[in-house]
Amino acid sequence: MGLYSEEISNISNRASENLFDFAIVDEKKAEQTGYSNYSYWRSTWKSFLENRFAVFLLIVVLSIITFVIIQPYLPYQKSPTEIYIDEQTGSQARNIAPNAEFWFGTNSIGQDLWSRIWAGTRTSLLIGFIVALVEVIVGITIGAIWGFSRKLEAPITQVYNIVENIPTTIVLILMSYILRPSISTIIIAMCITGWVEMARFIRNQVVILRDREYNLASKCLGTPSSRIILKNLLPYLISIIMLRMSLAIPFAIGSEVFLTYIGLGLPISEPSLGNLVNEGRVLMMSPDLRYQLIFPSVVLSVITIAFYIIGNAFADAADPKNHV
Repeated sequence: MGLYSEEISNISNRASENLFDFAIVDEKKAEQTGYSNYSYWRSTWKSFLENRFAVFLLIVVLSIITFVIIQPYLPYQKSPTEIYIDEQTGSQARNIAPNAEFWFGTNSIGQDLWSRIWAGTRTSLLIGFIVALVEVIVGITIGAIWGFSRKLEAPITQVYNIVENIPTTIVLILMSYILRPSISTIIIAMCITGWVEMARFIRNQVVILRDREYNLASKCLGTPSSRIILKNLLPYLISIIMLRMSLAIPFAIGSEVFLTYIGLGLPISEPSLGNLVNEGRVLMMSPDLRYQLIFPSVVLSVITIAFYIIGNAFADAADPKNHV
């Protein structure tokens, strides 16, 4: 029995020597962590590119933005505010149908509609982007503080209730009466109430996330509240932020069109999509002059629909739940 046990032990020792090696302690290797080349934004962009229609609309929007910026510097471009004279009659070139000289025709006082449409698009996009930027900055800041700080929750809620119950249309009308109608007036009027919806969305999401285990652990470790908001909470809200920002741009353009429709928009001398649509609306019953409504309406529709679809597609692609 003893010889048998000794033989088994010798076999085990030889197997151990052949199959296993003793681990050597290496402090440098112990400090090394696993490496991953995963990138959230690269993954988001890759997911967005899978939506072919959204990518196509993004190219269209970028092309329009690029064109409206460089359009005044291109050759053979006319002034959007100059009144042109018909050389044959010596009078204003009124309501001329699209031709080789006036690509989109002229309006009722002889201004070139092609240049006015792109100048108006430039104005409306400027308003939309500024309003969207202010809405995002103010809305995210107030919404994050509103949802995270229990001390400030009650006063911010009261401010929200006051602003939310004031109709946006009333604010736009009052600001247009108080201040001189201009681009800055419309921007200020839209920004007064524009942040409310964004702040409410952010607040609701922060309330859901703030008491999760990893945030409570961060608080116990003494992590500043600002860092918890920026690192732990807002990354989960990127999809909502992008969606709200993309919707703010067409909403601002639509509000400018509405103000012009009720007579409180930009001056007629300032080309905008609102002014152009309003001018064309008066002439829509005349078949020969409908082009003055069709051209600006098509540009307005393409921009608003494109931003809506792109915003939804990017929000889905940026949603952390869709990332592994």
